[in-house]
Amino acid sequence: MADNNKDAGTTATARAVLDGLLARVAGGDDAAFRKLYDLLAPRVYGLIRRTLVDDGQSQEVAQDVFLEVWRSASRFDAARGSAISWIMMMAHGRAVDRVRASQASRDRDLRIGARDREFHFDPVSEAGELSVESARVTVALARLTVIQRDAISMTYFEGLSGPELAARLDIPVSTLKSRLREALIRLRDELGIVPSLEGSLAS
Repeated sequence: MADNNKDAGTTATARAVLDGLLARVAGGDDAAFRKLYDLLAPRVYGLIRRTLVDDGQSQEVAQDVFLEVWRSASRFDAARGSAISWIMMMAHGRAVDRVRASQASRDRDLRIGARDREFHFDPVSEAGELSVESARVTVALARLTVIQRDAISMTYFEGLSGPELAARLDIPVSTLKSRLREALIRLRDELGIVPSLEGSLAS
């Protein structure tokens, strides 16, 4: 019983000391603030650290808490609770706010990243470009001979090899290659590209 009374007395004394220091801080007492900081900084930091985990952020939030204590000490009401409870509640609130802010920032970064990775497809513009390209190819093919045009069409769209195409057209492979080479040169000049068709004729 005696030990319990002693502990209660110690707790009451500690509360009275902290309440008194906070009252002096409200009056602008720098020395009282430094004393209050020395007494409570480890506990404030510990609470914040358990919430945030990150050491750097925990130190920042702890400093913010004590800055707020200095600014708002006059709002402390000893009749509604102890100085340490008031400060620790403030620390908890600041830590939770930082967690929410960090999560919001991560969510925002993820949204921005996802948006930047999106493939922006304009179907109208794409259709127009394809139409123009299709017209150019049609005109270029029309300027080839019938054999050249058929050979290229069958190779591109039917996937026939050189020997298969030569057999289909009933001409030697060497003749086919010669005619296709001429056709490719014509297409290159018309379209400004070099089709990768000739290599497939070696098979």
